[in-house]
Amino acid sequence: MNDRFFPPARPVPVADGLKARSTRGAIAQTWWGERFISVLEATAIGGRLQRGKAYARKGQVISLDVDAGLVNAVVQGSRAKPYRVRIGAAAFGKAEWADVERELAGSAWYLARLLSGEMPAEIEDVFSRLGLNLFPTGARDLSMDCTCPDWGVPCKHLAATFYLLAESFDEDPFRILAWRGRSREDLLANLTAASGGAVAADVAESPDVPLADLLDSFFALQGELPGPSPTASASLLAQAPEVGVLVRGKTLDALLAPAYRDLAD
Repeated sequence: MNDRFFPPARPVPVADGLKARSTRGAIAQTWWGERFISVLEATAIGGRLQRGKAYARKGQVISLDVDAGLVNAVVQGSRAKPYRVRIGAAAFGKAEWADVERELAGSAWYLARLLSGEMPAEIEDVFSRLGLNLFPTGARDLSMDCTCPDWGVPCKHLAATFYLLAESFDEDPFRILAWRGRSREDLLANLTAASGGAVAADVAESPDVPLADLLDSFFALQGELPGPSPTASASLLAQAPEVGVLVRGKTLDALLAPAYRDLAD
C-alpha cells in the first residue's frame, strides 16, 4: 500500500532512547548483523525502511528485549502513547539444541571460538546439516506485529527495531542463539561439559592480551641458552662431509679439531 495514506509526521522526542551507534550508511557491521538486516531489506515497503533507520538513529526505541523466540520493543512514534512491537521467530526445541551442541562439541575449533566469545561464519553449516536455519530466510520465517495504525508490514517502528536488533547482534552474537532458544550461559556450560572442560581450560589459560601490554617482556629471554659442549662440538665436526683436501699433509677435520675444542671450552 502506498505511503501517501500515512504522510510523515514528527515523532515525539525520547529523552533516553536507544540510539544506533551508526550515524550514516549501513548499520550492521558484522556478517551476522548484515545477514539479519538483509531479511528486513527484502521485505521493506516504500520509504518505511529509511524512516525506520532514522527512528533508530534518533533514539525513538525506548526498550528492546530479546528472549527465546520473541523480541519485544517499545517505540515512540508521533502519537503520545508509544507503540509495542513484537518480532517472533521459532525457537529450537531441546532435542534440536542437543543435536547442535553434539556437533559443536565434536570440533575443538568451534569450541575454542565460541568459548572465546566469537561467532564463526561456518556455524551456519552446523545448523544446515541438521535441517535448521540459524537466521530467518525471509518474512515467512518471522511473525511481525506493531500496535501502530499503519497496515504495512514492516512499518517504520518494526524497521527501527530491526536495525537496533542487528546492532545488538553485532555487539553480542550470542543474542542470536538466545533468540533461537539457547542462552550463552547454557550453551557454553553444555559445550564445556561435553568437552570435559579441556578446551575451556586452554582458553582461560591463554587470555587474549593485546601485544602493546606485552612489549616489556615480549622480546625478553625466556630461559638460559644452552652452551656448546665438547661432545656436541665433536659430534658436529664428525658429521661434516669429507672434502678430500689435504693441507700440509693433514685432513681438514684434523686441522679444525683444535678450534672446535677451544669453542667448547
